[in-house]
Amino acid sequence: MKNTLTHIRVRYGETDQMGVVYYGNYAQYLEQGRTEWLRELGFSYKWMEANNVHLPVIHLSIDYKQPAFYDDLLTVKTTLKQMPNVKIEFQYEIYNESKQLLITATTILVFVNSTTKKLMKAPDYLIKKLNEE
Repeated sequence: MKNTLTHIRVRYGETDQMGVVYYGNYAQYLEQGRTEWLRELGFSYKWMEANNVHLPVIHLSIDYKQPAFYDDLLTVKTTLKQMPNVKIEFQYEIYNESKQLLITATTILVFVNSTTKKLMKAPDYLIKKLNEE
């Protein structure tokens, strides 16, 4: 399935006193990976929200393998697990510059109609674009 590579430089404020990335910041790195994955398809969260679609996260799982440190250049590999329906599921791997695997993760998001606040199927424009890939 479609995957994207996103590069992120660890900022000082994302680390603890030991210079290690605080574990909660990985969720933001995953979000950046998803945002770039979507952008590479030609869409953005902002555009989707303007078109009545929200994508809340309903599940997040992270397995920590090795720490990342201040000023590391990280690569977030974001992969779609399967064609979306009312939910969309991603797998992630984050590597450092030495190609060491730092974390693996999964997220599940659901498509929600912004007006009704009800679940909806994945928008046709997204399915169409994924079928072209």
